[in-house]
Amino acid sequence: GLGLSALATPVFWREASEERFIMTRFLPLSYTPEVAEALRIGGPLVALESTIISHGMPYPQNVQTAQEVENLLRERGVTPATIGILDGVVHVGMGPQQLERLGKLGLACKKVSRRDLAAVVAARQNGATTVSATMMIAHLAGIQLFVTGGIGGVHRGAEESWDVSADLTELGRTPVCVVCAGAKSILDLPKTLEYLETQGVCVAGYRTDDFPAFFTPHSGLPVSCRLDGPGEVSHPASSWGCLCRTTWQRRPP
Repeated sequence: GLGLSALATPVFWREASEERFIMTRFLPLSYTPEVAEALRIGGPLVALESTIISHGMPYPQNVQTAQEVENLLRERGVTPATIGILDGVVHVGMGPQQLERLGKLGLACKKVSRRDLAAVVAARQNGATTVSATMMIAHLAGIQLFVTGGIGGVHRGAEESWDVSADLTELGRTPVCVVCAGAKSILDLPKTLEYLETQGVCVAGYRTDDFPAFFTPHSGLPVSCRLDGPGEVSHPASSWGCLCRTTWQRRPP
């Protein structure tokens, strides 16, 4: 099959009054002017997922939270790029009206993983992206950093159900640095770490040796390496990007 580098080859570019569009070979990406400008000048960009907006909180708290997170990034000189799908168009960055619409749609939005992306776009449906789909789209858009809450993992009883999150295989195939609070504590965390090792994913703890478990900073399981400051983080994030897939586990406050 075609690799992501082939998918990311731009064959069409159009500027509009409110948004810019890049048509990759198979997938249309719609950029807000803010995100398009940051990409043009090489400014700092952070991708954000949208499942937390549609499926994680009720309206209007979901929209308020999304706007607060975006504003926190802007206050630090970083451009936020919330990724979601409206009417079959993949948005890299969403304006206030688009966030509002996504928040009001709520559970009526499809929960879109890598598997679902083509079908939702082809049917011109609305979708909120999971970790795996957000990583894939961020990579296509040229965004190297993605911040989320907790990643998925290996479910308890997976030896019988084979229930393993697509987040883990995406971490092994897509060169995007993911900053998160570990995997959700209801999962089988030892098996999750084993699976990440098999996928070649470096699990780096930021100022911690302990793999976080989403809402708690301690799982009792070790990370593969520890990083204690921005300087230590920035070097591996740039140098390892061509060699491996990296997940930074940020200890929850």
